Amino acid sequence: MIEQHLDSRQTQTIRKLVLVSILLAIVVVGLGAYTRLTHAGLGCPDWPTCYGLIDVPETSAQIALAEQAFPERPVEPEKAWNEMIHRYFAGTLGLLILAIAFLSFKQRSQGTPLRLPLLILVIVIFQAALGMWTVTMKLMPIIVMAHLLGGFTTLCLLFLLHLRLKSQRINQGDWQVKKYGRYALLGIVILSAQIALGGWTSSNYAALSCVELPICQSGWQEQLNFDSSFDLVPPKRDSYEYGHLAHDERVTIHVMHRFGAIVTTVYLAWLLTMIFLKAETSLFKTSALMVAFVLVAQVLLGISNIWFSLPLSVAVGHNIVAACLMLTLITLTYRLRRKI
Repeated sequence: MIEQHLDSRQTQTIRKLVLVSILLAIVVVGLGAYTRLTHAGLGCPDWPTCYGLIDVPETSAQIALAEQAFPERPVEPEKAWNEMIHRYFAGTLGLLILAIAFLSFKQRSQGTPLRLPLLILVIVIFQAALGMWTVTMKLMPIIVMAHLLGGFTTLCLLFLLHLRLKSQRINQGDWQVKKYGRYALLGIVILSAQIALGGWTSSNYAALSCVELPICQSGWQEQLNFDSSFDLVPPKRDSYEYGHLAHDERVTIHVMHRFGAIVTTVYLAWLLTMIFLKAETSLFKTSALMVAFVLVAQVLLGISNIWFSLPLSVAVGHNIVAACLMLTLITLTYRLRRKI
């Protein structure tokens, strides 16, 4: 079957805007990780401005006024720029999504999806609120993790919209792999849970709590403490920067992330192997191989994070490749679910 082909000029504009938005959303995810990993989340103590400016205070006079207004937060221009650049890109993405929703509303009578663009717009508005709360609530872990997940959700829904707008032939054969569509959906759920665990690990500064492979350094079993490791509402503090949990609680979080990685890898490896072996057409074989390639890259990046003690470039790449893994898995699932 061939999906409905939309040829209007405005629809073509929507497609282009969605594609640009996807690329920009990947950049925003990477910049968010970079900001978090360089401890720049509070580089600007206010929102949406930075020490009351639309850019960063850099002159002596600007810095003096900024530190007078925010004496608890001395100006660190490099961190402030990391935060503001992230905001600039996120703001631009929000405007693009607003344009997509507006054009989709105008084109609703032509068969252009409307609910999905409106949902993305609602999520990106909430994402902006999470960005504000990240600053005003001083990097509370649940807010930081929600902000991360909001970015991933925005990217994934934009990509799903791209697939729905894209004209493509969906193969009517290959009945042997039809049943794996529901397993692929379960794979998305498992991967989402693992990404959330990664966000919780990062927001609680637990990424280096385990420094050995495959699980953690010796004696980790005795250090497990689930009492407060996953409390979504932490004790009130002036700031959660650099973490508030004890070492054993951070070890617990990291160990759970490692176990989650093992479960996710084993499940996806099984799923991709079965699809590759059962598929008769190149469409599904190629899709499975693409997911497998990104999965291997993600596993290697995770190992490298531990082996080389969380180098910045590798850690940022780990976030970006996690997003790419989700997108390739969504593509495979979409093709499995829409193949007849």
